Amino acid sequence: MPGDGNNGGTGVVIIDGSQGEGGGQIFRTALTLAMCIGKAVTIENIRAGRKKPGLLRQHLACLKAASAVCNAQVDGDTLGSRRVVFRPGAVIPGHYRFAVGSAGSTPLVFRTVFLPLALAGGSSELYLEGGTHNPMAPSVDFIAHSFLPVLAAVGWQAEVSLERHGFYPSGGGAWCVRISPAQQIRFLELLVPGELKRKCAIATSANIPAHVIERELEYVKKKCYWNDNELVRQIVSSPGQGNIVSVRLHMENTSAVFEAVGERNLTAERVAGRAVKAMKNYLHSGAAVCSHLADQLLLPLVLGCGGKFSTMAPTEHLRTNIAVITQMLPATILLQPMDEGAWCVDVAPSQTPV
Repeated sequence: MPGDGNNGGTGVVIIDGSQGEGGGQIFRTALTLAMCIGKAVTIENIRAGRKKPGLLRQHLACLKAASAVCNAQVDGDTLGSRRVVFRPGAVIPGHYRFAVGSAGSTPLVFRTVFLPLALAGGSSELYLEGGTHNPMAPSVDFIAHSFLPVLAAVGWQAEVSLERHGFYPSGGGAWCVRISPAQQIRFLELLVPGELKRKCAIATSANIPAHVIERELEYVKKKCYWNDNELVRQIVSSPGQGNIVSVRLHMENTSAVFEAVGERNLTAERVAGRAVKAMKNYLHSGAAVCSHLADQLLLPLVLGCGGKFSTMAPTEHLRTNIAVITQMLPATILLQPMDEGAWCVDVAPSQTPV
């Protein structure tokens, strides 16, 4: 196993959290794999590439959730910690309730424990409280409409129910996800997106003036030439103010979601413009998988039967996730350029069952 080369003979895989993009993904990927393969891991220099290094509340929530589902022994589980030792026990499916305790991202907590629970041999249900639609993290909608549909096509099953939106900085969102045990996982081949079947733009707001989402949708209509029946307004209940624009493409082989979260001192047009620009960059690439989804697919494929998919030019997040995974598993993940700016990601998992 590649990770054996840096364990100092202790049997504990050591992961450097400062490598590559140096963010929280390194930490979460290491936790997920440690639970799935039943191997202790030490993560050092956690989030060394960030302005505030170490564990923030949402990373600590991921750690506590991981610890709860497998009765792990943990050292370093405090705010600001830059070194964590995680010794997992057996993962136990069941009903769990996790609260981030801030507006931190609950979808990131879900992603940390989803695969270990799906591989644990029974059904599970998670009730998650905190941020549901955050900048710099996938939203619950992205999980429900982009991430999970791709996984469902190869056998990973989970069903999402959003109870209440939670925006930064107030949080207060809540949602439930029911996870089915993994059965008959299949190889993924997703190299072309296929024909566009339908599209829509959804502007959602809570406790802000109504003209904001009207201006956002008007911008999408003007820049994309979309019809009025493809524009959706949502005014939702939430403890604080919030706004998000979600542009969605439903194609023959996949669905792509592009989101931009409203920010103070950022005009409605600029918020919508960010989502539209991301969508147009994706369409220009000809890839099937957007850059945000690409790094999220690696773990399900490497813990399943592997696969190939096309994506946009590799991001530092994608390359870093590959580096962490191949430190902990004897898997092969190749990046190869294709035509028109798209790249092929070829994931060959270990032949050793996890």
